[in-house]
Amino acid sequence: MLLKGCGTALVTPFHNGEVDYTAYAALIDRQVSQGVDFLVPLATTGETPTLSSDEKVELLKITRSHSAGRPLLVGCGSNSVPGTLANMALLEPYGVDAWLVVVPFYNKPTQEGQYLYFKTIAEHSTKPIVIYNVPGRTGANMTAETCWRIAEDCPNVIAIKEASGKLEQVYQILENAPEGFAVLSGDDDLTLEMMRHGAHGVISVASNAAPALVAQMASAALEGNFDAAAATDEKLQALFKNCFVESNPIPVKAAMALMGLMESGVRLPLSNATPSTVQIMQKTLKDLNLI
Repeated sequence: MLLKGCGTALVTPFHNGEVDYTAYAALIDRQVSQGVDFLVPLATTGETPTLSSDEKVELLKITRSHSAGRPLLVGCGSNSVPGTLANMALLEPYGVDAWLVVVPFYNKPTQEGQYLYFKTIAEHSTKPIVIYNVPGRTGANMTAETCWRIAEDCPNVIAIKEASGKLEQVYQILENAPEGFAVLSGDDDLTLEMMRHGAHGVISVASNAAPALVAQMASAALEGNFDAAAATDEKLQALFKNCFVESNPIPVKAAMALMGLMESGVRLPLSNATPSTVQIMQKTLKDLNLI
C-alpha cells in the first residue's frame, strides 16, 4: 500500500507575504527526521489557492528533494476538469507519486456529477488518485455509495481522504470498498476511531507541529496496539481540536511560530491568528512539552 500511517498536510510558510522556502525545507527535514510516513504538499493546509504556479512548482521541488524517499501525495484538485488537469500537467514533472483530488468545491455537484468528474480525471491520469471528501469546505458530501462506485470503476483511484466527520459513512466505505482501497482520516480527532475500524492512517494537520507524536499514534494503531495508540491520542486531543479554533491553517501556524519553526503569517483571505488563539496554542504546546 502506497499510503499508510501518518502523512502531513504541509503548511506553506510566508515571510513578508512571500513564500519562505528556507523555512519550508527545514519543516520537511523535521517531518522526515521525526518519522512521518508520507508528505502532502499543495493541499488545503498549504493555502494552495493563494499560490502562483511558480510557487507551487518550487514547493514541490523542495518537498521532493528533502523527502528522503517518502511518498508525495500532491494536491491538484480544482472545481473543473480543465483546471485539475492543468494542475496535473504543471506539477507532474517534479516528483508526484499520487494525486490528492478534492470533491469539486463551489459547484455543489450531485453524486452523479462527482462520479463522472472523478472517472474523467482518472482516465486522464498516469498516477494513482486519492479522493478528498471534505464537505465542510466544498459544500458537497461524497456518499459511501459514490465512493464505492468510483473505486470499482477506476482502478487508479486507490484511496479516499475522509474528512466528512461522519463516522458511520466511513464505516460503510471500509465495509464495502474493493480490496486494496485505502481509507485515510482527514480529521485528526477521529483518526484513532477510524483506524480501530480498519482505516489505514491519517493526513494530519496537527503533525505539522507534532510529527513524532502523531506518527507514533498512527504506527501503533497500524500494528494493532490500540492501548498505546489510545494513550498517545489522549495526549493529542487538545492539539487536534485546537488546530481548528480558527480556520485551518491559522492555529497550527501560530503554534509553529511559537515553536520557532516559522512565522505565523497567512495569505488573504485568511487573517492572522487572534491573541486568544495564540494563547490557546501556547498552553496546548506547553502541555505537550513542545515549548
